[in-house]
Amino acid sequence: MKIISLQPSVSIILDRLGCLDSLAACTRYCVDAVPSLRERSLPLVRDSWSTKAEELLPIRADLVIASVPYRQESLTAILKSGCPVMALAPRRLEDIYQDIRLIASVVQASERGEELVHEMRAEIDDIRSRCAALPLKPLVYCEEWGKPMIHSQFWVKELVEAAGGRFLGEPGATTEAGPVAAAGPDVIVAAWCGAGDRVPLEKLVAQREWQNLGAVRNGRVYCITDELLNTPAPSLVGGLRALAQAVHPEIFGAIATSSGRQIEPFPQACV
Repeated sequence: MKIISLQPSVSIILDRLGCLDSLAACTRYCVDAVPSLRERSLPLVRDSWSTKAEELLPIRADLVIASVPYRQESLTAILKSGCPVMALAPRRLEDIYQDIRLIASVVQASERGEELVHEMRAEIDDIRSRCAALPLKPLVYCEEWGKPMIHSQFWVKELVEAAGGRFLGEPGATTEAGPVAAAGPDVIVAAWCGAGDRVPLEKLVAQREWQNLGAVRNGRVYCITDELLNTPAPSLVGGLRALAQAVHPEIFGAIATSSGRQIEPFPQACV
C-alpha cells in the first residue's frame, strides 16, 4: 500500500503507527510535522486545500488520504487523479480516534491503532481528572486564524474543557474583536494555521485595542504551536498539555520541553 498524504495529520498518524514506509508522497507541512521525513526524499505535493491533479498523477499511489480543510477545487483535483481517495473530516475527538483506527486498518496496523487511541484517551482523561474538582474554570478564547478572526475547532473546545477551562464562542465560527473583548476572557490562545509558534501577540493585542483586557494585564495571552491544536492527530495531546499550563499554571506549572517551544507567552514588559 503506497499512500499520498495531503495533510500533516495523516503523516503524523502514520508515523505514530510505525508505518512511514507506506508514504509515497506528502506535503512540505508533513515534513515540518514529522522531521524524519526529510531523510526519505519523498515527492512533495500541495495539501488538501490546494493540490492539483497533475502533481498526483505521476506518483502512482494506491491511495490518497486527505483531511480538512478542503476546497471544492481541490476535491475535484483529487478525484481527477484517478486514485482511490480517503477523505477525512473530523470534528470531535471521537472522530479523530475513528480516523486513527481507519488509517491503521489500511496499513494493517489495527492493533497499534487501538494502542494509540488508548494512549491518547488515557493522557486526556488524566488531565481531565486533575482539573475536574477545581472550583475555578477560566474563560478561554482560542483562535485558529486572525484575519478574519476564527474560533478554534470543536476538538479544541473539548481540550479546553479537559484542561479545566470554558471555551469562549462557537467552535469554527468567525468573530470580531469587540464581542471577544466584551466576553472578558481570562486566557487568550492564538494558534494560527500554518504560523507555527510565530503569531505576533503584541501586534495582535495592539491592533484589536485589547490592552485593558484582564488576560492581557495578567500576561495570559499565549501562542500555542499550530500543529498542537489544529492538527487532528495524536499531537493534540501536546496541545492539551500546553492548554493546561495556560489555563491552570498553578497546577501544571511552566512550559519546559526538550523538543522546542510549545507555548509562547505574551511578554510582561509589553503589557
